[in-house]
Amino acid sequence: QVQLVESGGGLVQAGGSLRLSCAASGRTFSFCTMGWFRQAPGKEREFVAGISWSGSSTNYADSVKGRFTISRDNAKNTVYLQMSGLKPEDTAVYHCAADLTPRRTVVSTTRSGYDYWGRGTQVTVSS
Repeated sequence: QVQLVESGGGLVQAGGSLRLSCAASGRTFSFCTMGWFRQAPGKEREFVAGISWSGSSTNYADSVKGRFTISRDNAKNTVYLQMSGLKPEDTAVYHCAADLTPRRTVVSTTRSGYDYWGRGTQVTVSS
């Protein structure tokens, strides 16, 4: 099993930056694809970014390309989401997710592609 705990959310003005972290427990983290999703009030949970187990492949939603960067440190069992150029429409609860199929080469962009989820961290962007 994998347990995921997000941190780093908060209130920021439009144009600002935040870095989210997701700390994972479990021996299999290094071989897991990891993803970030977000859910705004009244909306479906949507894919934001994903990274392969080795870090060699990444995938981003069109809405965040060029503004957000996903990375991971397998030695620290942590995945990051660096967010810059934040917009009010980025306001949401951000969830970390893990795909436990080891060494998968394709980074899934769908919720069904992930097996474990964190509780999330709130990001609020004021205009």
